[in-house]
Amino acid sequence: MSSQPTVVWALRQKLLAGESTPRQLAAEALENSNSNAGRNVYLVQDREWTLREADRARTVFHGAEKPPLFGLPVSLKDCFDLQDFKTTAGTKFYAERNQPASADSAVARRLRDQGAVITGKTHLHPLAYGITGENRDFGDCLQPRDASLLTGGSTSGGAASVQEGSAVAAIGTDTGGSIRVPAALCGLAGYRASVGLAWDQKLWGGGVHLSQTFDTLGWIFRDLRDAPRLAEGLFGLPPETNALPRVKVGAVSGDFLRDCNADVLQALERCEQQLADGGAEIVRFAADDWEEGLSIYAPIQANEAAAIHAPHTGGDFSCFPRPVSERLTWGRSLSGDEIQKQRARHAAFRARVDALFEKYDFLLLPCSPLGQLRAGEDQTETRSRILRYTVPLSIAGTPVLSLPFAGGAGMQLAAPRGADRRLLAYAAQLR
Repeated sequence: MSSQPTVVWALRQKLLAGESTPRQLAAEALENSNSNAGRNVYLVQDREWTLREADRARTVFHGAEKPPLFGLPVSLKDCFDLQDFKTTAGTKFYAERNQPASADSAVARRLRDQGAVITGKTHLHPLAYGITGENRDFGDCLQPRDASLLTGGSTSGGAASVQEGSAVAAIGTDTGGSIRVPAALCGLAGYRASVGLAWDQKLWGGGVHLSQTFDTLGWIFRDLRDAPRLAEGLFGLPPETNALPRVKVGAVSGDFLRDCNADVLQALERCEQQLADGGAEIVRFAADDWEEGLSIYAPIQANEAAAIHAPHTGGDFSCFPRPVSERLTWGRSLSGDEIQKQRARHAAFRARVDALFEKYDFLLLPCSPLGQLRAGEDQTETRSRILRYTVPLSIAGTPVLSLPFAGGAGMQLAAPRGADRRLLAYAAQLR
């Protein structure tokens, strides 16, 4: 990790010293927006509104202590309400059906209360129900730095906004990997909070769920050192101040990694060495019993997603793009007995992961077996390949940081549920 100051730290110092203003930062960010080939990083954006927000932040906090997000340009995933703007959830169906929001979502309100300046609402995989960033209605989200590559999803526009510099950090959701995967593929850092943290902070109001059992919130950003400040701003988590002892990291190995590309495996080895050089004890373990994760996760997710969207569609999901519509139709067909069976399996799986944290402080594995998703190629099998890596931690409900490595080969570093502060502090001091 560089010894140079982070972007967030440097901008904050300029703001505190009066060398820049929220409006100046917002104007610079807006100049960078929608720079990808599809010009679709943002689905909802009003530049004049954003500049007024920047002026508001300066006025509200004039002469007052500046909160952690003061003056920082951040983007908001378009599954959260922002007053006076429509929420599309990445679909033409909701873009045409929904009226402008009458109030801010809890997340938007929290950002504004913390002095953040929202640059717009970003592209997402339809209904946040996908991992590639492809979108029939609004166009696929391509990386600003390389138009041949998809961003990954579902927080596709969030990753693109940070990569292009129209936001210093992006609010995303993560159900099965929707922060971790686009962060990794775009060479960025990502933080998904423990399942339950956003509920405890009452941050889901005015947001479109995908699956209440697995949904959580977090950030996509550039530098792991900024993670504690961003978590403080969003969740009110004070940074960990206690010194961290020598840690033991359980690294997934063996047959579970059988379909990893060579560059991803090399990145995993580099990450293990980096952690070891920092004093961690690395212990490899086989995760053979994680193979059943997707068969537990998929039906619960589909059933809950169908229940969320059926009231708005009359139970006919053909208004949504395939294969999202097919998953919803399948989810609605599942019986209550079947879902109860899967919930029992979910509890057992989560208990097994909890038991691993009795041996290890953190767990480590790739975010994806692939470092790149080529635009225009058939991604039919991509979802299941990637989710096999991300879903086990989704089922466990753990906080996870996506550690960036070159070529899109990001690594997942996970801590026990509720140990967000410890995870963030540990990752922030990695060198």
